[in-house]
Amino acid sequence: MSHQQPLSSSVQPTDIYGGDEVSALVLDPGYCNTRAGYAGEEMPKQVLPSFYGHINGRDVFGDEYIVPKPGFEVRNYMNRDSVVEDWDAATRMWEHVLVKRLQPERSTPPSKKGINIGDDGDVPMEDDGNNNEDATDALEKPLAENPLLMTEAPWNSPKAREKAIEISMETWGVPAFWLSKTPVLAAFAAGKATALVIDVGGANTSVTAIHDGMVLKRSIQRSPVGGVWLSSQISKMWDGSEPKVDVVPRFMVESKKPVEAGAPAEANLRKFNFDIHPSFRAYEEERVLTEFKESVVEVWRGPQRFTTPGTEDAVRTQPGRVFEMPDGSNQMWREQRFKVSEGMWDETAAYNNTDEEGRVTKAQTIPALIKAALEGVDVDLRPNILGNVVVTGSTSLLNGFNDRLNHELAQMYPGVKIKIHAAGLTTERRFGAWIGGSILASLGTFHQMWISRKEYDENGAGIVEKRCK
Repeated sequence: MSHQQPLSSSVQPTDIYGGDEVSALVLDPGYCNTRAGYAGEEMPKQVLPSFYGHINGRDVFGDEYIVPKPGFEVRNYMNRDSVVEDWDAATRMWEHVLVKRLQPERSTPPSKKGINIGDDGDVPMEDDGNNNEDATDALEKPLAENPLLMTEAPWNSPKAREKAIEISMETWGVPAFWLSKTPVLAAFAAGKATALVIDVGGANTSVTAIHDGMVLKRSIQRSPVGGVWLSSQISKMWDGSEPKVDVVPRFMVESKKPVEAGAPAEANLRKFNFDIHPSFRAYEEERVLTEFKESVVEVWRGPQRFTTPGTEDAVRTQPGRVFEMPDGSNQMWREQRFKVSEGMWDETAAYNNTDEEGRVTKAQTIPALIKAALEGVDVDLRPNILGNVVVTGSTSLLNGFNDRLNHELAQMYPGVKIKIHAAGLTTERRFGAWIGGSILASLGTFHQMWISRKEYDENGAGIVEKRCK
């Protein structure tokens, strides 16, 4: 097992970055949100949706710009594997969040303001045009003063990693760069160098074993069973319920009247004199589904499975939760709110598990991912790893998730001491990888690890494969 040793003094970067004068930037791109901020801070300063608007051939970033307009399309620069798909859009989105949203407005250099114009109206020119151009170029690179730490999925491709350092160095002119894997940073955020990281995010769920701050490659497991999959389960449940539940997104409701539970909605809907793009409608429907997930859906705590005979009947006798749709229609949800998340643990309980799209196999359930991840780890390391289970990701905030995880682990590994570390604060669970990056980039001992500009110039983009293991 190779440890990540600090560089010996003979090969250490000549420029050491860090200290109080220069604050490093931390960028954590994900499928649902892109998070950015300064190292050493507790929370990202900016959290933007990774979805962006495309209208009349240009892109607009930020939730406040995602509004109904003719021809307004909603896109995402990432694919469902949390890997960048559209690099042009990704570069623009990252630059928007790192430069426009995080950096203060730069003052225009005097030479651009016409202050230096002589009496005769001419601007004095330097003799050495090349040097002047280089100096101006260095000034105009947007991130020339900030080292940048960026996160990536553990299965990111070498080509994508090289592209990330290339953009940072060539386009933004960062003085130093580092690329870290999200599970490692989530473990650091929990104060662990060795851990089993269960990351239940928006696009997918991954289980990764970390040993001494390094990802054990054979342990990496992932499945599409995340927040977006859970939304599709809720949609299927609503389609099949009696009466069928129609999702009316908030932007379509002009006014509504309160109605009794189960009664049809009494709402006035907005009329648009243009066609709403299906991608915009889907984005807005996802907001309603997210609200339902956060306020109604729960995980069946166990110890037995939810599909065990008699469990559903017992739940029906307990108080449920009422959810009101944007159009005012509302309904009580009892056993359905447990059933909708059960597919994460037991593939037989998932809704419409017969159709190809969104079908869950046994291997994609959380217990199976954990089992497969631990089978890829040396037997001697397993007890230590199971004693440090780190839970992160927004979808892990479902009520009852940790209790169920504890029961499942205890059944799978009887006699082994299992300890689950799940941050109590919702922000820490949502931004686990970003917080880990913030801690790492602000450590004094990390300053010698950065890939410096000089190293990049000497070795090219391939350096990221050698250094960021």
